[in-house]
Amino acid sequence: MDKVRVAVIGAGSISESHLNSYQNNPEAEIVAICDLNGERAKAAAQKYGAQKTYTDYHELLADPEVDAVSICTWNNQHAEISIAAAKAGKHVLVEKPLCRTVEEALQIQEAAHAGGKVFQVGYVRRFDPNVAVLQSFMESGEIGELYYAKASLLRRVGNPGGWFADKERSGGGPLIDIGVHAIDLCWYMMGKPKVKSVSGNVYHKLGNRSHVKNYSFYKAADYDASKNTVEDMANALIRFENGASLLVDVSFSLHAKQDEAAIKLFGTNGGFEIDPALVIVTEKNDTILNIEPQVDHKGFNFAAAFQNEINHFIENIKNGTEPIATVDDGVEMMKILNGIYESSEKGVEIQL
Repeated sequence: MDKVRVAVIGAGSISESHLNSYQNNPEAEIVAICDLNGERAKAAAQKYGAQKTYTDYHELLADPEVDAVSICTWNNQHAEISIAAAKAGKHVLVEKPLCRTVEEALQIQEAAHAGGKVFQVGYVRRFDPNVAVLQSFMESGEIGELYYAKASLLRRVGNPGGWFADKERSGGGPLIDIGVHAIDLCWYMMGKPKVKSVSGNVYHKLGNRSHVKNYSFYKAADYDASKNTVEDMANALIRFENGASLLVDVSFSLHAKQDEAAIKLFGTNGGFEIDPALVIVTEKNDTILNIEPQVDHKGFNFAAAFQNEINHFIENIKNGTEPIATVDDGVEMMKILNGIYESSEKGVEIQL
């Protein structure tokens, strides 16, 4: 098979990570860019050497010279474009979250399975080099059975605004935007146990706090301080059928002393921390050891993880193999996320 001919749909900020990684992969060729903003599509095409641009994704999907697509649009377009791409016979890499609702996820799952092509969900944290390091320790029995995980991704003033703050387009706030990374990474490291129930709380107390001065934060290209319909903060307890559990909290806005990123997992023989830095805890000779593996990046290596994710996508297309982040995983994750929102709304634990 010759080079995989790739198109990117949606030329916003996250698309650059896809485009840079495709450009670095000798088995991929960027052939087209699609964006509602034609000028933005042309600018990306010029930068990355794509010969074609589109403003209508239907026209792109009808192009026989496109083998695969990365979907980097607003979340509310993930379902319709993913389904259309699968039906058009394209290989698909869709950014996280898979979509906004379980209903959408099930429709995508049906189309992906019927299409028979590679369908990968952009759970980029799975591809961090440090995850591979930890997996090698787990496979050798150093950690044992993982039975508890705790994850916090807290921003003090970190609502990007724009489409991120518009529930209709995003599907939600920090839970569905950054919480999906924390939950998926823990669930993946724990062996993807079947979810039993979720109990969650979602808060709308502080708003986007756009009035705050002297403290800068990332703002979406369509930032508008007057619009915000997503939650400030969410927390949840997720129970699994094997008895394991995951405690998570995430925020865009919180009266906290500082931003916090902490992901920890605990097993019968040892434990480890992924964020903010790689640490392994174990016992030898009746002594507790805190081990700091000597690695290039102690924390999350965003660029390397994205490159690994794109390389994995291209490799699966070339070899006809299944990705480690499947559409079925995407469906399970949407059940968890939607279950947390439902639990908060009803004030009860949701059985899945």
